[in-house]
Amino acid sequence: MRADNSRHLIAAGRRRSQATQRRAVAALRRMDRAGIAVTFDSVAREAAVSRAWLYNQPELRTEIERLRQRRRPAAQPVVPDRQRASDASLRQRLETATARSYQLEVDNRRLRDALAEALGENRANPPSGPRRDPNAPSTGKNL
Repeated sequence: MRADNSRHLIAAGRRRSQATQRRAVAALRRMDRAGIAVTFDSVAREAAVSRAWLYNQPELRTEIERLRQRRRPAAQPVVPDRQRASDASLRQRLETATARSYQLEVDNRRLRDALAEALGENRANPPSGPRRDPNAPSTGKNL
């Protein structure tokens, strides 16, 4: 009669299942950190597991679907969650951009006024000497 080795087979199966689970989770984390598009196929290849196995793992399936929904068009790389800007950071950037825009408007208004004044003075007191026609083609020579 043969010895019952089923407990060894069960333990080996559990170890293999846990190792597979660890590989899949590690692959998901690596891909998210690197900004690689997460799909069942890409995770299966990265973790060296089958797609069918991934579909049958509820926690992994949920995480893959969540990361896949976050995916952006191919022109823009996917930014990992931990590298995304916070709401407070985005608000601060918006406030800074608004203040800068206002300052540029003030500068443009000041420069337009200064230009109008200079053109008015130039019109009132034309420079002496020969006038050059601004529409005449340039000869390329500096006078």
